[in-house]
Amino acid sequence: MIRLPGTALLPALLLALPFPGTAAHAAAPVYGYRVVHAYPHDTGAYTEGLFYKDGYLYESTGEAGESTLRKVELRSGKVLQRHDLPPQYFGEGIVDWKDRLVQLTWQSQTGFVYDLASFGLQRNFAYPGEGWALTRDDHRLYMSDGSAVLRVLDPETLASTGSLMVTDDGVPVTNLNELEWVKGEIYANVWLTNRIARIDPASGKVLGWIDLTGLLDVDRLPDPSNDVLNGIAYDAAHDRLFVTGKRWPKLFEIELVKPAGH
Repeated sequence: MIRLPGTALLPALLLALPFPGTAAHAAAPVYGYRVVHAYPHDTGAYTEGLFYKDGYLYESTGEAGESTLRKVELRSGKVLQRHDLPPQYFGEGIVDWKDRLVQLTWQSQTGFVYDLASFGLQRNFAYPGEGWALTRDDHRLYMSDGSAVLRVLDPETLASTGSLMVTDDGVPVTNLNELEWVKGEIYANVWLTNRIARIDPASGKVLGWIDLTGLLDVDRLPDPSNDVLNGIAYDAAHDRLFVTGKRWPKLFEIELVKPAGH
């Protein structure tokens, strides 16, 4: 399943995406990358949400009838624990909060709260519009819905408490997808691109871009138009950054390469 906007809106949305190197967006530096290590990743995992905690990856996968919640061993890619969503739900972003795990669904306007250890369902919650991704700092959750606006949620009630417009040199950055909190910044995959935006959570301004072009040849995957880059996880204790994509055979640990002059 492909999350395409209405055909009438697609050209406008794509045109609104800021591309590094253009005159209008020259202010935000573009970082390269170096692969530190590649780990196995389940090619059946249509990755929608990802985070790292206490030595393990937690992953949410999508597609109606195939959506799952998983605890994964990093080095082997082995799924150690799994919860299958009811078939009517398309799994989306996930985040941990205390001893709980919060998961979104795409268009059902329904989220789930689980016990982090057992994956036992504790409750459902509702939200308007689409759900794409989640991350958090020490006080709040951040949620993407495919637009240029990140919603701010109370982590206990999961009610919306505010919003953050993401812009690059004043231009809204649409199609914000999987999110991760990294060293005081919000990292966001921009859907259908090879780029990750580094976002200031106070202003919403893009502080920089990470260009992951060439990380994996998606043309060799079964569905290259759909099996795109998506999934960011950060190991804060060891300063390790991980990225992957939908149905990718690998999850990569990367280091950022500063652009010239930075």
